[in-house]
Amino acid sequence: MSDPSSLLLAVPVVVLACQAGGRAVRRLGQPPVIGEILAGIILGPSLLGWLAPSFQHHLLPPTALPVTSALGTLALLALLFLIGLELDIRSLRTARSAVIAVSLGSLLLPLALGAALAAAMYPHLAPPGVGPLTFILFIAVALAITAFPVLARILADRGLETTTLGTFVMACAAVDDALAWCLLTAVVTLSTAGTTPSALTTLACTATLVAAVILLRPALLALLKRARRTSDDLVLVVLFAGLCLTAYATDHIGIHPAFGAFLFGVVAPRGLPAVERSAARIRAVFLPLLLPLYFVDTGLHTDLSGLPAGQWSWGAAILAVAVTGKWIGAAGAARLTGSDWRWAAAVGTLMNCRGVTELVVLGIGHQLGVIGDDLFSLLVLMAIVTTAATAPLLRRLAGRDPRMTPPPPANDTVHRPAPEAAG
Repeated sequence: MSDPSSLLLAVPVVVLACQAGGRAVRRLGQPPVIGEILAGIILGPSLLGWLAPSFQHHLLPPTALPVTSALGTLALLALLFLIGLELDIRSLRTARSAVIAVSLGSLLLPLALGAALAAAMYPHLAPPGVGPLTFILFIAVALAITAFPVLARILADRGLETTTLGTFVMACAAVDDALAWCLLTAVVTLSTAGTTPSALTTLACTATLVAAVILLRPALLALLKRARRTSDDLVLVVLFAGLCLTAYATDHIGIHPAFGAFLFGVVAPRGLPAVERSAARIRAVFLPLLLPLYFVDTGLHTDLSGLPAGQWSWGAAILAVAVTGKWIGAAGAARLTGSDWRWAAAVGTLMNCRGVTELVVLGIGHQLGVIGDDLFSLLVLMAIVTTAATAPLLRRLAGRDPRMTPPPPANDTVHRPAPEAAG
């Protein structure tokens, strides 16, 4: 039973710490998520719990953690709904050959290298009772993820979201993440079902749910159109109830509820102003106020101070495989489709961004027991380093290339060279 007074202390401490961390790193040109993740790690056993365990216990007592974890999970569902809502399905259907090539390259090579690394790590870092296939597949998928929302934030901060580079990379990341989520669903199904028949049953139920949600999309559109005539509040309630119920359905099927929220976001109708306003309200409340609770829950399970000396070599191997697999896969595919090296290097750098999406994947794996505490900490550290390196490297690569720099102001009459083709 949680103590209400402890919860009233824990929530504002976490939210304020994450806000301070986000603002601090933004001054350094980093996306706020880096500071929020670091704030969670600082409040966890890696620093505060190591320096002042009694004080850390007072700020975040065990009685409050189940409630803060539940609130953080609710914010996670809201985030996955927003990611699904922002995924442009039409761009996936009309993706050019270069987008498809880069997406597959940045997915398949990290999967292969990650699987090889996971096979080597399995005897040393796999938790007891986890089968080699589940462990290897999960690590492979974890190293192949690109953070679609954080990538969008980095591009927006630099004014690149509408440039040739921005639109190209966002399309690649959308295809990459859609395929990676499908693979992760299969891995989670395998780990939770236990046996092949059970896994097939879970996949069949998942496919049935996806088909049902798609078939119900016209009814949802009609309901939202009717609700908007009443008030935006009713539209907000319908969307929130829908994402929760779809998450509930996937949870009972045996798949993580995050998949249900993402699915509902993908099928939710676009183009309705009331839906856009409701999505903005969900973003305004859940992301700054409750999502930090998820980061701190991650930080509480990230104990870098307790890692044995021998584990750091595995951490270096994870970072090397994660960076080289993504960069070579994406940049190599871009080069093979006709792009120059500067463009290809920028694409590979951006596709290496992992951020929040990586934390979601790692949290799912840790919750299911597929990865243990030590490996979880090393993978979180990899996510921080790869995300933090994205913006500085992009600045170095961009230079004065018009494809990678913000467009001039509307009153700028200086002639600019036309952007070159992406390939």
